Amino acid sequence: MSHLTPPVLTPSPTEPSPAPAAPLTGFAAERETAERLIAGRARIEAELGKVIIGQREVIEQIMIALLAGGHCLITGAPGLAKTLLVKSIAQVFHLKFQRIQFTPDLMPADITGTEILQDTAEGKRQLTFVRGPVFANMILADEINRTPPKTQAALLEAMQEHQVTASGVRHALEEPFFVLATQNPIEMEGTYPLPEAQLDRFMFNIVVTYLPEDHEVRVVTETTGAETAAIKKVLAGTDILAFQQVVRQVIVSDEIARYAVRLSAASRPGQPGSPEYVDKYVKWGAGLRASQAMILGGKARALINGRHHVSIKDIQALAAPILRHRIVTNFYAESERLNADGIVARLLDSVPVPKSGLAV
Repeated sequence: MSHLTPPVLTPSPTEPSPAPAAPLTGFAAERETAERLIAGRARIEAELGKVIIGQREVIEQIMIALLAGGHCLITGAPGLAKTLLVKSIAQVFHLKFQRIQFTPDLMPADITGTEILQDTAEGKRQLTFVRGPVFANMILADEINRTPPKTQAALLEAMQEHQVTASGVRHALEEPFFVLATQNPIEMEGTYPLPEAQLDRFMFNIVVTYLPEDHEVRVVTETTGAETAAIKKVLAGTDILAFQQVVRQVIVSDEIARYAVRLSAASRPGQPGSPEYVDKYVKWGAGLRASQAMILGGKARALINGRHHVSIKDIQALAAPILRHRIVTNFYAESERLNADGIVARLLDSVPVPKSGLAV
């Protein structure tokens, strides 16, 4: 009888488990974020298209302001879906949204919040700060020019400092934080026009106009039907904060920056080199914030269009919404029915364009 020798079992080498992917850092992380933004633009426009018909330029300008961290003043007649547009954008980015209807009797505490007496568990009473509607990511300040200057000033601190001060205590606002204010250009009786200092805090003054007939027919048809489209979340607030950092990395040449500065400087009357029509029709021109807004807005516009450098077209496309509320025309312009948009159009025609490689 033969004896069978059992086979010798040799342990099989263990296969190494795949190492976890190293987190992206530096340039690789910025490139990945930029690619995610470029890819997400089509999805954002598709979701907004479910409820917003047309207004592509308005949507693009609001998106640019969000990516640049700026506030917007939206001017348009009633019934042009300004509120719906802002609310829809907040839903797409999954942001906390608050709408404040400005009225003549609105007080600063109605916006920022106030302190009230509350009973504690120990049976004592203490002052507790109750946050107002400004503590949100996106604020729609509806008809902002219908509230007195005191209430406008309370919103100004929130816009500029991203904070609210109550009883000497600073309360930081949630980030990201945007204010989109609307005003009605038709009826100006009983209103409190925003001072130039507050107007200058708005990055853009976006004008919403009436829709073409075909678009208006679609709006009437779709909004009177039985079904309403639901908007899905595409990006989050943390994504916006990441996008804002990447926007600032976009390249801008010295020639483009100098062109933006010259556009702003040319709007100031009484300055060396100011065009003759500016001295004749303009009472006050744009300041330094206009140049900064054109460069930062140009960077955001370049990025969402898949470019990593600012071009002349970016600056020219944003000149009107950036300059129109920063140029104050005089009586002579009003008598000839020349408004700020007309001045901006002349500036774009008269200010020399640099001939660099990034200018086209």
